[in-house]
Amino acid sequence: MLIENGIVFTGKDFEEGLSIRLMNGIVQEVGEGLRAEAGEKVIDLEGDYLLPGFVDVHIHAFRGSDTMRGETDIRRMSRELAGTGTGAFCPTTMSASIEDTAKAIADARKVTEQPERNGARVLGVHMEAPFLSEKHAGAQKQEYFCDPDWEKLLNMAEDPSLVRLITMAPEREGSEAFIRRATAAGIHVSIGHTHATAEQVHQAADWGADHITHTFNAQTPLHHREPGVPGASMTDDRYYCEMICDGKHLHDDIVRLIIVCKGADKAVAITDAMEAAGMPDGEYSLGGQPVFVKDGAARLENGTLAGSVLTMNEALHNLIHRYGADPVSACKMCTSTPAQSIGESVAGHMVPGSPAILTRWSRKWEMKSVITDTAESCQADR
Repeated sequence: MLIENGIVFTGKDFEEGLSIRLMNGIVQEVGEGLRAEAGEKVIDLEGDYLLPGFVDVHIHAFRGSDTMRGETDIRRMSRELAGTGTGAFCPTTMSASIEDTAKAIADARKVTEQPERNGARVLGVHMEAPFLSEKHAGAQKQEYFCDPDWEKLLNMAEDPSLVRLITMAPEREGSEAFIRRATAAGIHVSIGHTHATAEQVHQAADWGADHITHTFNAQTPLHHREPGVPGASMTDDRYYCEMICDGKHLHDDIVRLIIVCKGADKAVAITDAMEAAGMPDGEYSLGGQPVFVKDGAARLENGTLAGSVLTMNEALHNLIHRYGADPVSACKMCTSTPAQSIGESVAGHMVPGSPAILTRWSRKWEMKSVITDTAESCQADR
């Protein structure tokens, strides 16, 4: 398939005059002057915007499927997410037993080794437990929390190379040794579900941490004399800062504040989605706990927010239309910046080898379709 006559976001900026060839589930070629081969399908974008597939580095579940249920669910997530324009993702674990966590991670490996033909690419696992603080548990089960230890990690992830990102509270005993070991092994360490002070956040960066999990949520707050996790992370250039742009987790001005402080190269849009994403309001579950979804907010029985029902295409739409981000910045925060935050240089960019899951947007920044190497699926058809 050849795509032409669009304004292409490459991962850094928009370019005109580029054509994109998709073949065998990947972007095959990107360049000027590409010609259609005999019998090749051609899509004329007629001046619309073309984006690489979104990258979601923090997503637990989607449309009734959950990472913690294993391979079948992760594969279904892969297929369903592709239909919303997500090209790659990190299936994200919840606080659970060592055995349940180990099975989820092992099953995620099966999907990386034998990917879904038309599904979003699994980039590796995001472990959002168990090295968290009881003071900021959020929707995570506290009974499985423990101090960070490399051997404990190996009990859950026999081959830690599959773990691209791990969330932890750096104030817990053993954090320095663990963070240094993890980062040396290529794992990106994210600070989250934590009671850390600003000083401890800066110190964690000295040890190698470079990521903040859902900034402002489930962590010490920003105060003018005690800046906490948000104050430290927004002023420390070593950190990427996640943000849930659903209008529920963060006040609009807080989203704008993160973008102003971090810039589009360090602000990471995520969904933190649970199984009700893409589903109607009702009762669902997350980490074995009942979750009630109403008016776009997912909450435990006590009112605690429990993930979101956001999708990445909605996050991009919100960034532009609700929060006033310029299109280049908004596109970065949903594609190339999340990828870069975990050391990924192919997914989230328009380069040979990147997933053949692209999104088409109108000049008024309304999403029109998802394009794969086999078809263009209009949003109205979903």
